[in-house]
Amino acid sequence: MHRVTRITCAVLSLASMTALAAPECTKAPKEKWMSEKEMKAKLEAQGYKIKRFEVLSSCYEIYGRNKDGKKVEIYFDPVDGSIVKQRGG
Repeated sequence: MHRVTRITCAVLSLASMTALAAPECTKAPKEKWMSEKEMKAKLEAQGYKIKRFEVLSSCYEIYGRNKDGKKVEIYFDPVDGSIVKQRGG
């Protein structure tokens, strides 16, 4: 019985990790990406307050607030800065 429970927990853990995985934002090589500085400036000009900025394998991701002051977590295409996935806001 304990073995079944451990296996079930392991499967559920893997499923939840997959659900939280970052999306694929671009397949373009990093030399085509806008710089972190450019991206941050673009977002700040749009009214975002960036608390944390992360560089992922194919995305830029921010945690912060939008122009209305609402918490957001957003994944951006690092080539053109378009939103790929968003939570909050």
